[in-house]
Amino acid sequence: MIKGIHHVQITIPKAAEKEGKQFYCSVLGFEEVEKPDSLKGRGGFWVKAGDRDVHIGTEDGFDRLTTKAHIAYEVEDLSYWRTKLEAENINILDAVPIPGFDRFEFRDPFGNRVEMIQLL
Repeated sequence: MIKGIHHVQITIPKAAEKEGKQFYCSVLGFEEVEKPDSLKGRGGFWVKAGDRDVHIGTEDGFDRLTTKAHIAYEVEDLSYWRTKLEAENINILDAVPIPGFDRFEFRDPFGNRVEMIQLL
């Protein structure tokens, strides 16, 4: 039996950890959590997103702009996030409507597709 999702992993380019922490911790407000010593040498960092973890690894040679793969963060105030991200010069993309939800998408500074979604 699958109990649920423990974590998801996305990647950013190698040597972009400082910029990654700036975006994910300062802009999105996630709390960084310490990686186990056995994994620290692999690069990247982990953050807490609500009650789940997001592992932000490092990987070169991958065009993040060509994939539909994404992570969706459920929020309580979608308009707050739209305003906050626009203030950071993040291009907001309207998403295809889903009944019962309001949502939008954007690309993080590394090209990863991200969705913000709010239950109506």
